Amino acid sequence: MDLRKLKTLVDLVSESNISELEITEAEGKVRIVKSAPAGVPMQPYMVPMSPPPAGATVVEAAVPAAAPAAAPVGKIIKSPMVGTFYRASAPGAKPFVDIGDTVKQGQAVCIVEAMKILNEIESEVDGVIKHVLVENGQAVEYGQALFELE
Repeated sequence: MDLRKLKTLVDLVSESNISELEITEAEGKVRIVKSAPAGVPMQPYMVPMSPPPAGATVVEAAVPAAAPAAAPVGKIIKSPMVGTFYRASAPGAKPFVDIGDTVKQGQAVCIVEAMKILNEIESEVDGVIKHVLVENGQAVEYGQALFELE
C-alpha cells in the first residue's frame, strides 16, 4: 500500500466517527485505531501477509523530512476536506484555473476526491491566482491551502 493511500486512510479515520479501520490487500494488512485521548496522533502499521522468502534482503530507507514551505500571505483557497487534489475534471483536460487567472467567488477551481466522490471546490473569494500550492494527484488535508490569490 503506498504512503499516500495510507495517509488518506489515516486522515479519513481521524476526521470520522469511527474508532478503528482494518483493510487487507495483497501486499499487507493495515489496521488504524483512533486513540482515546484527544490530540494524540494515530499510529498506523502494516502487517506482512507472509514472511519474506529465505535469503531475501530487507532494505529499510529513511524518509527525509520535508522542508517547511513558506506560509502563503495572500487570500487563500483551502481544502474543505481530506482527499486527493485534481486541477482538472479529467486526465488530460484543461485545468479549472492557472496562475494569472481571475476567479470569482463561487467559481470552481479544482476537484478533491474523497471516498471515490469527486467534489468541485469553489473559491470563497474574488482574486487572481498567484500560486498553486499542491501538485495534481497529491493527497490533501482538511484546511490545507490549495491556492494563493492576489
